[in-house]
Amino acid sequence: MVKACVAGASGGIGQPLSLLLKSSSLIDELSLYDVVNTPGVAADLSHISTPATVTGYLPKDDGMKQAFTGVDIFVIPAGIPRKPGMTRDDLFKINAGIVRDLVKGVAEYAPKAFILVISNPVNSTVPIAAEVLKAAGVFDPKKLFGVTTLDVVRAETFVASIVGEKNPAKTTIPVIGGHSGETIVPLFSQANPSVSIPADKLDALVNRVQFGGDEVVKAKDGAGSATLSMAYAGFRFAEKVIKAVKGEKGIVEPSFVYLPGVSGGEHIAKITGVDFFSVPIELGASGAEQAIDVVSGANEYEKKLLEAAYTGLKGNVAKGIEFAQNPPPK
Repeated sequence: MVKACVAGASGGIGQPLSLLLKSSSLIDELSLYDVVNTPGVAADLSHISTPATVTGYLPKDDGMKQAFTGVDIFVIPAGIPRKPGMTRDDLFKINAGIVRDLVKGVAEYAPKAFILVISNPVNSTVPIAAEVLKAAGVFDPKKLFGVTTLDVVRAETFVASIVGEKNPAKTTIPVIGGHSGETIVPLFSQANPSVSIPADKLDALVNRVQFGGDEVVKAKDGAGSATLSMAYAGFRFAEKVIKAVKGEKGIVEPSFVYLPGVSGGEHIAKITGVDFFSVPIELGASGAEQAIDVVSGANEYEKKLLEAAYTGLKGNVAKGIEFAQNPPPK
């Protein structure tokens, strides 16, 4: 039996994400939590002819306790979306508090669950989640993930359009670092099967992977951000975690994790100078079983990108930890 919970289920990412999870044969129970509309979303999804039972909760009447108790895997897209001219950093103050409060609930009602954080800025919200879990005495680095899969999905898609591959998912491209702007570093040199990117297209391709979210915000005329592609990416990663927990071997996907707490991660943390970093992670029954060092294999072009990523990440991570340890007055 697998019970999944979407925290932030009524939002632009939460609704399509909940639909995808309801469609999965791997999930037996789907619990939805948000501050508005959740019973309606749950009722709508419950009419779909797949096995998962769906329940929806609001904060009133101990809703968080009911929604979170017994959950095996949380996916957290809760927060406000990015608006035109807004950086992921601008979202920080609002979304940081939302993630902190939700993770406090996870620590209390489902301390052994896997936690997949989508809420931006991921570079800061994942360290906040780690600090909350540490304070509650239930932090397991193998079970806390920042979902960076959208960067991977974009890299696969954009490369396919250049090299003429009809199925983008056939190409594995490590995308490492963080989950905003220049902290996102696609390692095209390590694509499998290998790809040949024309030199005159490389800069633009890297920029498109790094700032793909801006492309969507602009195309939606400021009326939304990357919700559907993010929902797909969140579902893809959640499904891989569940498959690995159920015993499937050889599942690898990049994710933003606390490196010193994952096998192989200490070495990568020393190279990068950052404790929270996204690298390909081999998933298993306990969660993040092995961090795979692709950093050492970066070419000279990619090393320059990584230097910028390290600088940005250090600031983002420190900001998250500072928020968790010394929260601003309400």
